[in-house]
Amino acid sequence: MSRASASPLQERVARISASRLPVAAWLVLLAAETAALVCAMVPVGPDWLGKAGAVAVASTYTWALAARTGGRPVIFGLVALGLGLLGVLNSQDFLHSGAAVATAAIAAVLGVMVTVPAQSILSAARESVVAILVAALGALASVGFEPAIRVTRFEYAVLGIALVGAFLVVYRLGAGFHGLGRRGLLGVAVGTLVLLLIVLYAETLHRYGATDLIDTLDGWVAWSREHLGAFPRPVMAVLGVPALVYGGHMRARRRQGWWVCMFGVAATARVATGLDDPTIDLTEVGLSIAYALVVGVIIGWLLIRLDLALTGTHGRGRRIEEQAAALRPEPARTQSLL
Repeated sequence: MSRASASPLQERVARISASRLPVAAWLVLLAAETAALVCAMVPVGPDWLGKAGAVAVASTYTWALAARTGGRPVIFGLVALGLGLLGVLNSQDFLHSGAAVATAAIAAVLGVMVTVPAQSILSAARESVVAILVAALGALASVGFEPAIRVTRFEYAVLGIALVGAFLVVYRLGAGFHGLGRRGLLGVAVGTLVLLLIVLYAETLHRYGATDLIDTLDGWVAWSREHLGAFPRPVMAVLGVPALVYGGHMRARRRQGWWVCMFGVAATARVATGLDDPTIDLTEVGLSIAYALVVGVIIGWLLIRLDLALTGTHGRGRRIEEQAAALRPEPARTQSLL
């Protein structure tokens, strides 16, 4: 329909959509939801406050993810609202748990999708923090549904769903498999290998591995928790955060960076499920995330330096020139990627 034939109502809707009003309203709503979830954790206020905040976060996050990925935010937001209400108004544990899993997975994917390309290591570290904060609110909402879960299965379910969701989005953003290129293919191969080693091998090791090795690893964890207050989360420190840092660096230069960023859900999914383990207090959860973030940024920085060295960008002057030339266009954080 041409602009001349558009109705006054359609023109008004278009003007509102093009303005900052929807984003401002979304941020205000998100702040109110966060306040409700924090009050429920203290606890302060009525008993239903936590569940109401959880349903609201699930709906607004779904709306934001659909808007960011070129979907239909109103439709998906209303569907999420309906399913969330069904989960909290019903006494069935599997509905509460299902709503918690879905909310955590959506938060994990959204945390990666709201990042923007990073020209420098500082901006890459900033985007990693943004992704972690988005996922952290998803963790509050997940707890708000009061799920009845087995922690390990819950974490694996969220990670698996988030990986599938991120892959489907990145497949479109990265122009399919033929848009991988050598760098993208190498990133996907290494990311998959690291994920398998951390998740599958670690699980097998604790079930069937040598006792001495298990005792050594457990000793490291115990020492870190005793002297540092927490132990960095391996999947975040070794895979998730480095993928966000290095992937953001690549996205500022080439489209294949999205394939690396896809593995950033290994960090955001771990954050989104971090509060569901009742055996770990809030302080330890925060410290473990902070330590993993620091270690992951360092690993990501090393990957960036290795990449620049392999491409012949030696010397501070050359790196500054390369950074200034990294201006690959991408929509802003509050705009649709597709």
